[in-house]
Amino acid sequence: MIASLGMYDFGPLQGANDRLWRLVRDALRDQGIPAPETLTRGEAAYWPAWQSPDLILSQTCGYPFRARLHDKVTYVGTPDYGVEGCPAGHYCSVFVARADDPRRTLAEFDGARFAFNEPLSQSGWAAPQTHAAKLGIRLPPTLQTGGHLLSARAVAEGRADLAALDAVTHALMLSSDPVSDRLRVIAVTDPTPGLPYISGPGHDPEPIFQAISAAIAALSDEDRVALRLKGIVRIPLAAYLAVPNPPAPEQIAASI
Repeated sequence: MIASLGMYDFGPLQGANDRLWRLVRDALRDQGIPAPETLTRGEAAYWPAWQSPDLILSQTCGYPFRARLHDKVTYVGTPDYGVEGCPAGHYCSVFVARADDPRRTLAEFDGARFAFNEPLSQSGWAAPQTHAAKLGIRLPPTLQTGGHLLSARAVAEGRADLAALDAVTHALMLSSDPVSDRLRVIAVTDPTPGLPYISGPGHDPEPIFQAISAAIAALSDEDRVALRLKGIVRIPLAAYLAVPNPPAPEQIAASI
């Protein structure tokens, strides 16, 4: 079996995720459900894990979930990170610019150089582009960075003017990465359903949900605060599928 928790698994959070997984793993084994000893990391933690029939638990992003995975995996539940201004299990994107940029509103960034992590990211691409379209402004895809923290650094270093980070990553960055001192929040998007926990096709989600719920409750206060975990909730599949999909970066670039 395979397990991965790669969405928020950088720096000291890896140790906290390892301890979370051990609690989940043991709870699953107590119910007779096979679970791997350790988490899979690296590139194998993402698409290879998400598409494997041997997947017992992983976390994916809302955009790949609704676009490619929802009918090929088992939805287990959604972690609640207690994001300010969002319902339980939801999150939003935070637009960041350089702290010394004179522009103060998102409308003033119409046509500005936009850095994004990847085209199938809900928080880094889909949500900000949908938000911009509602305002009638353009955010040209200037730089694909491969990660939220890399997008933040691209803005801080002047290689882009604006980026959108998921609110959980932004909160984690504020407490651990000095690059945040060089950035300023410009705006936030509307809330959307958060990053879902998934399992392989045909798996019973209930015992996995219960194992995660018990594991979060059993975490040390230090680890729970570090991971920002408040609990786990269920969100209807229809709520994920109702989130709009924006044009791809190359489509937007071609229209400029």
